[in-house]
Amino acid sequence: MHPLFITDMAIRLKMVLSLLLSAAFLVSTGHGSLLLLELPREIHPLRPRSGSAGDHVAGLSCLSWRLGVETNNLIGWKTVPQECEGYVGNYMLGEQYRSDSRVVAGEALVYAAGLDLAGDGKDVWVFDVDETTLSNLPYYAKHGFGAEPFDPTPFNEWVLEGNALVLPESFTLYQKIVSLGIKVVFLTGRTEDQRSVTETNLKNAGYYTWEKLILNRTSSYSGSTAVTYKSSERGKLEKEGFRIVGNMGDQWSDLLGTSTGLRTFKLPDPMYYIS
Repeated sequence: MHPLFITDMAIRLKMVLSLLLSAAFLVSTGHGSLLLLELPREIHPLRPRSGSAGDHVAGLSCLSWRLGVETNNLIGWKTVPQECEGYVGNYMLGEQYRSDSRVVAGEALVYAAGLDLAGDGKDVWVFDVDETTLSNLPYYAKHGFGAEPFDPTPFNEWVLEGNALVLPESFTLYQKIVSLGIKVVFLTGRTEDQRSVTETNLKNAGYYTWEKLILNRTSSYSGSTAVTYKSSERGKLEKEGFRIVGNMGDQWSDLLGTSTGLRTFKLPDPMYYIS
């Protein structure tokens, strides 16, 4: 059979199939006109509850709110909206939070493994502490998952207990960073009077070695934003000859500003906002 004939037959077959598929979505009204059949509302397995058909879906607005927070499109907010307290709590205690954290840490692992390191001991990775390497979820679970106005007194009391939990995904990354010969720097908004308890908490959580633990000296940064404070401290690291090859935090204020490093990684945290 001639090749051109085969090609022509294939084209005709495709056209017939296309017409049949189009007709499958049509139904006669009995008056000579055609109407489109109603399509299934859940037309994509990855969007089973999108609300795209106009239905109200419980929690959808809170999901969108969280997206705005994580993308830094919602800024300056003080508390989680009251109607989203349950949503945020379920997110933080559920698998999605862990899954989101694994994606971020996994990408950081791939990036770190591919670095061409100098091997002179000057490559460093900057980690935030709260909700980055240590989790204060037991505290926030008792305080509305961020829906209550932040009160520094009970929070500092919690910090001084030294019972913050390890974040497993961050700890896996930490272990890889150390094994590659990259030095670790913890840069936290915690204050100097919390140094001892923070050191102990980190060690108890498994973080056994680091180059520096930098805490906020309130006398030096009184009235400054977290962006200013962390930018300044990272700049000091660079002046000491360190190269910041990676920088991870749960707040955008951990990652914005100056001397941010070669690459930054944002962990999820819809419970609070720090400017």
